[in-house]
Amino acid sequence: MEIAAKSALLVVDVQKGFDDASFWGPRNNPAAEANIAALMDAWQQSGRPVVLVRHTSRTPGSVLGAGQPGHAFKDFVAQWEGREALLVTKTVNSSFYGTPDLGAWLTAQGIGQLVVTGIQTNMCVETTARMAGNLGYDVLLPLDATHTFDLEGPDGLSLTADQLATATAVNLQGGGFARVVTTAQLLAASGAAQLTA
Repeated sequence: MEIAAKSALLVVDVQKGFDDASFWGPRNNPAAEANIAALMDAWQQSGRPVVLVRHTSRTPGSVLGAGQPGHAFKDFVAQWEGREALLVTKTVNSSFYGTPDLGAWLTAQGIGQLVVTGIQTNMCVETTARMAGNLGYDVLLPLDATHTFDLEGPDGLSLTADQLATATAVNLQGGGFARVVTTAQLLAASGAAQLTA
């Protein structure tokens, strides 16, 4: 696996509101935050851009609403504010429909590869990765640097967070949208690329 010199790391919706288990229910992958932090450090050390994405919910009562404590980034991401290459604010699932325009910025920077991390695996992370794949980017998705929550659908049908994450991995790689990788693989490739850049 090769990481491009200008590969951008997208950190999607890593916000305090997702810590509210009473609102979201059971989650998976407790290592997600540590893996995201490790990737952020690696990208900074190699001089590659880190893009922060923040969701501002328009749903009444949402913990991710503007002005709510949960709207803020988790502490390990908040310390990056002002140091990130770009900060995108969005109100929908795709990071490409936000302000400022992510696609225009990536084009201006000559970036063709994206590493997509964050919350929730099967929602904003998957939607962003799908759209990036459709737009022609080389998309890498470290599944272990994402997490999600159990979810109920129609007629009592439900899936656990782990089942949803597995479905995302199959959808993205099987559908040709992205390559599903691990944090360890990216860290190893990032270090190698840094030495040879």
